[in-house]
Amino acid sequence: MDNKSIALSHGVTEGEYKKIVDTLGREPNITEIGILSAMWSEHCSYKSSKVHLKKLPTKGERVVQGPGENAGIVDVGDDICVAFKMESHNHPSFIEPYQGAATGVGGILRDIFTMGARPIALLDSLRFGDPKLPKTKYLVEGIVSGIAGYGNCIGIPTVGGEVYFEECYNGNPLVNVFALGVMNKNEIFRGYAKGVGNPVICVGSKTGRDGIHGAVMASETFTREAEEKRPAVQVGDPFTEKLLLEACLELFKTGVVVGIQDMGAAGLTSSSTEMAERAGTGIILNIDKVPRREAGMTPYEVMLSESQERMLVVLQKGKEEVAEKIFKKWALDFAVIGEVKDTSRLNIFENGKAVVDLPINLITNDAPVYKRPYRKPDYLKDVKKLKISSIPVPNDLGRVFLNLISSPNLSSKRWIYEQYDHMVRTNTAVPPGSDAAVIRIKGTNKAVALTSNCNSRYCYLDPFAGSMIAVTESARNLACSGAVPLAITDCLNFGNPEKPEIMWQFKKAIEGMSEAARVLGTPVVSGNVSFYNETENKVIYPTPTVAMVGLIEDLRKHVTQWLKKEGDILVLLGETKEELGGSEYLKAVHGQVSGPPPQIDLEAESRLISTLIEATQTGIISSAHDISEGGLAVAIAESCFTPNGPTGVKIKSLYGKIREDVLLFGESQSRAIVSLDKKNIHKLENIASKHGIPIELIGIVGGDRLFIEGLIDIPIRKAYESWAFGFENSLKSKIFSHELTQMITNDISRM
Repeated sequence: MDNKSIALSHGVTEGEYKKIVDTLGREPNITEIGILSAMWSEHCSYKSSKVHLKKLPTKGERVVQGPGENAGIVDVGDDICVAFKMESHNHPSFIEPYQGAATGVGGILRDIFTMGARPIALLDSLRFGDPKLPKTKYLVEGIVSGIAGYGNCIGIPTVGGEVYFEECYNGNPLVNVFALGVMNKNEIFRGYAKGVGNPVICVGSKTGRDGIHGAVMASETFTREAEEKRPAVQVGDPFTEKLLLEACLELFKTGVVVGIQDMGAAGLTSSSTEMAERAGTGIILNIDKVPRREAGMTPYEVMLSESQERMLVVLQKGKEEVAEKIFKKWALDFAVIGEVKDTSRLNIFENGKAVVDLPINLITNDAPVYKRPYRKPDYLKDVKKLKISSIPVPNDLGRVFLNLISSPNLSSKRWIYEQYDHMVRTNTAVPPGSDAAVIRIKGTNKAVALTSNCNSRYCYLDPFAGSMIAVTESARNLACSGAVPLAITDCLNFGNPEKPEIMWQFKKAIEGMSEAARVLGTPVVSGNVSFYNETENKVIYPTPTVAMVGLIEDLRKHVTQWLKKEGDILVLLGETKEELGGSEYLKAVHGQVSGPPPQIDLEAESRLISTLIEATQTGIISSAHDISEGGLAVAIAESCFTPNGPTGVKIKSLYGKIREDVLLFGESQSRAIVSLDKKNIHKLENIASKHGIPIELIGIVGGDRLFIEGLIDIPIRKAYESWAFGFENSLKSKIFSHELTQMITNDISRM
């Protein structure tokens, strides 16, 4: 096979190959083809998304580091910063669910501690296909086990996330993982290969053949032969990662580090060239110096290996012994493999013989950028149509409610998060289950709140509105927890960008996210794009996942969603509209994914968030919970299902101009329910009035029933049982533990 054919088999197009040959004045060799194909892949170059990503707001008063580094950083005051980012590991997790998910966790943690931050929390956002399929059950078990196995072993708590099931993910599950770390503002490290003559160091694990072609594999659609790509999935070792984490944090204290970067996608190739590109320098690598765990590896294999738990470090010249002593102490490999040069080229030698000579810019900045054509999908003409009057109102709304609350999307995900050690490191103030996780910052009164959201059904029906809602719901989650929203990281999951319909979805999603982020003052500081999420031409719903971080200045003022005290009153904030499009009720009960998603008024959302923050900071709120999937009835029930067992509520008649099922299960945005002592109602009314937010007293906490006058009257124990066991029953799988079943049964028996 000639070199051009080899390049084409690596995903390089004919036009791209011509550009390479014209720039070099010669044909590239096999190692150079591997380097360029990996770095020009969609996964590494963002060649289809760059033109649109520039629309995102990335700057703000608290932003210390925006996109372009290993993670984004925001200032939380008192010379403390938090670094955070979200990444995808979708393709590897479909092929090898345990290792795919586990190495997703490992990779995102390295992105955090390479910035100088100690990781303190993880979130995961997961999407699976039809829960009745054996493949779905296999993927759920493997992916959850992989996240738990890596996070628990390294000792970083997984404190929250989201899990949804939809048929469009049958052939392409989504595994999006978020990590956050804390550092001092004056101790931030970045990925720069600065200082001509400074040594380039490889540290961590030895290099093997696992993960080769991982970046290229993540930049193509799947076929039925996808599982043959198992060798392209990395193998993780959380115990080695723990050693690497501690060694790096110790090394940072010595002051000898010039630049550092994780060897993630494309391994040594991406870390070396990206560090040189940022600094405007060149790098010489002696490939035979790289520690290996397999004999006979070629330069091509060493450069493209995605073996885990490895870092590339540029040190101050003459300080090699300082670093080597630390890494040997932690039983990690340490090798000087190269040097920073002023050539602006990547030169690689093996046993003194040149094997690669490429301009850094050709690998990085000069990678192709495409303005892909886009076109509104034809399917929208049909699915946007919804005449609510044609949807029959069920006779038994109580039974409908029980069916909804027990569905896989709305029922308790306790089986998942109980596998995660969410209390390790003792920072977790609010564990999984509430609107947002809350993590205290040790040595201060501060805490950060974390959440992730995306309703992909909304995005399928209207990617602009759906993406705005992903942002606003995240901000609402944080406000309900007492946190001021600060900034966003995202993980943008879409199909094949070479299809104009997919590119239109992506473009509209970016525009919607940008508009919401600007209005709410939550810039996007980091993120990831995952294209080609389709198998056998069956594409996923557009899924632009948003993870948002908020700040609580005084941890004592944080709030959770659970009702606290019998006799408290229940209040609805916001306006309920005649909307059913894209709702869980419409899909689960009437079998339709149709209609426009709920309207979103960004100004109204901003006013609601201000209302919630002021009310929580004044201390008058006992609980707060945003209303989202499942509508008002589900939000009320979720507030009743407290960690100490379920508690009842009595809701007054809510009849009005809106029909009963819409009132109960419609998903109108910019709403929340709060509980408080009745003596504080006038204070809340004044706050809501000041911000122009509708307020209605709807009920009282207490009793042993979920009672909504004229609509639902169910024993709270029965509602809780439906919710608590719904996930298990939906999957009908043996993977659920007897211990968890007994735990849930004990909760119910407290009634």
